Amino acid sequence: MSVPNVFISYSHDTQEHKKWVLDLATRLRNSGIDAIIDQWELEPGDDLPHFMETHLARADRVLMVCTERYVEKANSGSGGVGYEKMIVTSDLLSRIDSNKVIPIVKQNGSNGVPTFLKTKVYIDFSKAEDYELSFDNLVRSIHGAPLFKKPEIGNNPFKSIEDSAPEQNNDLAMDIFNVIVARYENGHNLTEDIAIPKHLNCSRIIYDIHLKKLIEEGMARLSRGYVSITEKGKQFAANQGLVS
Repeated sequence: MSVPNVFISYSHDTQEHKKWVLDLATRLRNSGIDAIIDQWELEPGDDLPHFMETHLARADRVLMVCTERYVEKANSGSGGVGYEKMIVTSDLLSRIDSNKVIPIVKQNGSNGVPTFLKTKVYIDFSKAEDYELSFDNLVRSIHGAPLFKKPEIGNNPFKSIEDSAPEQNNDLAMDIFNVIVARYENGHNLTEDIAIPKHLNCSRIIYDIHLKKLIEEGMARLSRGYVSITEKGKQFAANQGLVS
């Protein structure tokens, strides 16, 4: 899995704030994220616009650390923050559904973000006591590893067996049922249980699991090592066009 590249945009409000951003970037790198900030990359004489253009363009995500001063600069389009805002806005306009930018609210007593980020969901770092929770949320977002994952959709519990194959999500169960039907149509009321997985060339354990489902749904029965079709199974086979 590739390492996500993250560019951190912030304003140089105070030495304390610069240290806070430096610590954040360090922790991100320690968490498997290639965090980029000017404090590591720029030397005297380097070209600032080139630095911003290069790293903003190649970044997977952009963190915008929103302090009151940062918001003011972004809205007025002044300084490096304003230049970064111009680049990011252009990128977002070309990919309107982009979630590339993650606003980070750092100021106390205000949830303000630049006007062009008003619709974005932000992560609140304004309270020191909630730092670890906010940091975990940020890292999970960047790595695409949410704390809670959407569960798969199950079967409709009210759908009748006549309307839908119980094994519709299970091709092997249908294959087993088709073998039982074919054998019955050929005059064999009973099919040797051990012969079916050999015929289908499948694992005996997996076969047992799917046969059990057919039995539980009343489609087949197992007795003394032989499998047979039930009346319900016959009706289902006819309804589904498996026989003519």
